[in-house]
Amino acid sequence: MTVPDRGDSRSVAVVTGGNRGIGAEVARQLAEHGYTVVLGSRDLAQGEQAAARLDASRQQVLACQLDVDDPASVTAMASWIGRNLGRADALVNNAAIDYDTDAYAVSADLGRVQRALDTNLLGAWRTVQALLPLLRRSPHPRIVNVSSGGGSIARMTGGTPGYSVSKAALNALTRLLAGELRGDRVLVNAVCPGWTDTDMGQGGRPVAAGAASVTWAVLLGDDGPTGGFFRDGKPVPW
Repeated sequence: MTVPDRGDSRSVAVVTGGNRGIGAEVARQLAEHGYTVVLGSRDLAQGEQAAARLDASRQQVLACQLDVDDPASVTAMASWIGRNLGRADALVNNAAIDYDTDAYAVSADLGRVQRALDTNLLGAWRTVQALLPLLRRSPHPRIVNVSSGGGSIARMTGGTPGYSVSKAALNALTRLLAGELRGDRVLVNAVCPGWTDTDMGQGGRPVAAGAASVTWAVLLGDDGPTGGFFRDGKPVPW
C-alpha cells in the first residue's frame, strides 16, 4: 500500500463501507475536495480495486481493510492511520447491512436484528471510539453517521424492523456524541442520503445525489450545525 508524502497539510477522511455505492461516491467527492481518503472495506481486494478506480495515482484514495463488526480490525485501522497518515479529520460511518423489507417487528428473527445492530450501530460506535484521539487533534473535526428516513421515529409505521431500529439507535448515538464532543469542536450529524440507486436501494435517485448529502455534512464550516439529522442539507424529523 502506497502512502502519500505527508509533507502537505491535506485533511484525511475515513469512509467505512467505501468500496461501493454511496461510500465509494462519498470517497470520490471528498477526494475532489482535496481530502486524502481512507476507503475502508471489509474485503481489502475489493477496496483496492475501488481505490484504483477512484484514483489511478493511488496517492489520494487509499484502501484499508476494515470490518466494523471486528474490534481488532477497527483498532488496526486506527493504528495504521495514526502511524502512516498522522491525522484523521473526518469520519463517515457508512457501512450498513440488511434492509429487511421482508420482516416485521411482531415476528422478527431477533438474531437477524442483533446482526443489524452490531454493524449499523455498534460498528459505527466502535469506529468513532477508535478514531477519537486523532479527531480531537484535528482543527476541523467532523463525524457523519449515514442514517436513513427509516430511522425517523416520527415516520415509522411498521416493517424493516432491524434496519429501522438500528438506524434510530444510530440517530440517538449522533445526539449523544454531539453533546459530549461539543467542547472538542467536533461536529457530529446524521444524514439520510434518500432513496438511492445502490445495491440496497435499487431504483432510487442517482448515487451522486445521495452522496452529496453526506459530503455536505463533512464540508460544514466550524459554525455549522451539530447533533442534527439532515437530507440534502435540510432537517429530517427525528
